[in-house]
Parts: sequence; C-alpha cells; structure tokens
Amino acid sequence: MSKQIGIEVSLAVAEAVGLCDVDVVAAYPITPQTHIVEHLSELVADGHLDAEFVPVESEHSAMSACIGSSAAGARTFTSTCSQGYALMSELCYIASALRLPIVMAVANRALSAPINIWNDHADLMYARDTGWIQLISESGQEAVDMSILGFRIGEDKRVLLPVQVNLDGFTLSHFIEPLTIPDAADIKKFLPPYKPALRLDPDNPATLGPVGMPDIYTEARKAQDEALKASKPIIAEIFKEFGKQFGRHYNLVESYKAEDAETIIVIMGSIAQTAMTAVDHLRSQGKKVGIVRLRVFRPFPGAELFNAIKGAKNLVILDRVKSFGGGEISGPVALEIKSVLYDKQHHPKVGNFLVGLGGRDVTVQNFEEMVERVASAKIGDLPAYEFINVRE
Repeated sequence: MSKQIGIEVSLAVAEAVGLCDVDVVAAYPITPQTHIVEHLSELVADGHLDAEFVPVESEHSAMSACIGSSAAGARTFTSTCSQGYALMSELCYIASALRLPIVMAVANRALSAPINIWNDHADLMYARDTGWIQLISESGQEAVDMSILGFRIGEDKRVLLPVQVNLDGFTLSHFIEPLTIPDAADIKKFLPPYKPALRLDPDNPATLGPVGMPDIYTEARKAQDEALKASKPIIAEIFKEFGKQFGRHYNLVESYKAEDAETIIVIMGSIAQTAMTAVDHLRSQGKKVGIVRLRVFRPFPGAELFNAIKGAKNLVILDRVKSFGGGEISGPVALEIKSVLYDKQHHPKVGNFLVGLGGRDVTVQNFEEMVERVASAKIGDLPAYEFINVRE
C-alpha cells in the first residue's frame, strides 16, 4: 500500500529508484544531486536494496560503468548535474546510440563560469541533442513518479532508449514535501523485470558500438532518430497506464486555464507553480491568461503543443538558459515553438524571456509584467528576447 510521508525530494527519488529493483548504481557526487545517490548508497549498505553501488572517480567514469552494466543486462541508474553532466556527456551520446535504457536523474543546475550551484536549465538544454528522452518534473511528487516512469519507458521493447529525469536543483531536490511513495508490489505490477533485447554475454558473443564507417554511419543515425521520434506515442501510452494504476495523470503537454486564454505562458519546471499564482491573480482581474507546461522536452511534442496554444493571440515563452550567438532567437524552448508555429502558419505575438538564470528568483509580479509586456505590444515591437530581473 502506498505511504504518504514528509521527505526531502532527493531522498524520495532514491527511494523510488530502490523500489524499481535497480541492479546497479554508478555515480559521482556533485551538488545538488548528491543526496540522491548518497541515499541509494545507504540503502545498499544497509541491506534494503540488493544492488551494486559503484563509487567512481568521475562522472565520465560513472556513465562508462552504467553503459557496461546496462549492456550486460542490468537495470541501471545514475544521477548528475551541471559540470558533472558536461564531463559525462561524451558517454551520453554512446548510451543512446547503443539503445541502453539507463535512467539518470539530473538535479538541474547552472553551468560555470562564474561558478554557480543554483538552478537553471543549462544542463537540461546541453543534453538535448544526446538522443536521450527528457522528462520534466514540476514538483517532488512528479520527480518520484517520473523516476519510476523512466524505467518503464526506456525499457519498453518499442523504445529502448536512455531516459533523463529532470528536477530543478535545490528548488525541488532539497525541498521537504508531503509525498506519496508507491508500494513496492504496485511498482512491480507496473514495471516488469528488465529483460534486455540485446546483452553482452560470454556464451553468446556480440559486438556493441563498433566502428561506423561512412557507408553505415548515416543509416545508424537515422535509425536512432526514428527510434526517438517513435517513442512519443509510447510515452503518452505509458503515462495513461500509470494514471490508471496510481491515480496521478500526466501528458506530454499539460495546460492550466488555457482553454480560452488570449495570452499563454509556456513554461517547464518548478517555477510553473509561481506562474499559476500569477495566472489566478490575472484571471481575478478578468484577464484571459493561461499556462501550457512541457512534460517532455525530447522527443519534442510539437503537435501536442500546437493544439494547446493555437487559440492564443499572445505567447510568453520562458527559457531558463542563455543560448549564445543565436541571432534573432535566443532560447531553446522559443526556438522549438517558433519552428512549430512557422510550419503551422500561425503567428501570435511572441515574447521570449530569459528568467531564473543561476537560481535568480522569478516572482508573481515578474510573470504579470511579462504578460502585460506581450499583450500590450504592437506586432513587430517585441525584441527577439529579453533578460528578466537584470540589475542596472
């Protein structure tokens, strides 16, 4: 039976991973994800989790160990963020190309320099071209659920891809919340034992990741791309199955008071909850404002997003990272959305705002100001992007 407890979100994620009967955890500590793997090491050391915990000398080694264990047929987990992800990233491309369903929690943190340990989405966006599925958590409960869903999605024989579970560093990872931890028996019903489609076995030799000569490399990349795109309806299907069993429902794209909204805020991550407060206040003033949240960033849910925003006259698109040298479009989220709008021949006014960089607060007033800025602007007057909360 599920239990409701007050617990730090990082520890709850570790508990959920443990209940998924993970076989191998290979990890290296880095703030603010350390509590996740630290607690997993405690679960292993205390005999609560029958798994191998592999302490390594770097994040690069952590993903190397994860690739080896997953290729050998073990359910595998790791966690990192920021500079740790940057060091690990070389191997992340390999994990997805080998179609290994590793699950990795990323407690999203800004990238240096200057050194900053607080939250933004620099590491999330740095990872977007590695070929991993990217799930986005908005609350502690969602981080728990996405961790369970990550194994089920990645290990589905129709998918077989690694999954990155994103939760905002400190803003979520170190918060104590009342959370529901599913029962182990219920998780086992939802998540069957891992049976790898291909595995390294001395009794049945195979080669994984050989040299890709020019006559096969393009085809290999195309196959990987097709696999990632094809995972989108399967993710939606598994979300529905999770909702039926556990009563918590998720979609690729989720809305809040957006059905009749003239202005829609497009956002992802924990600050969506602050945005909801702003929307409630604006609605009380008679302003038709809503929110559309991205639950999945890769594969990008373009059709689902368009259906959620197609009635809006104005879009307030938030990015929590600066993509340098991007010309007329700065933010990765705005880039994706403008691409969708161009293809659909729908042209609302779009304001792209860079917010929350390095953990800077984004307030209800900030959201209200961004909404007013876009709604009152004339077509063509909005800049390509604007930094919010920049001190003069």
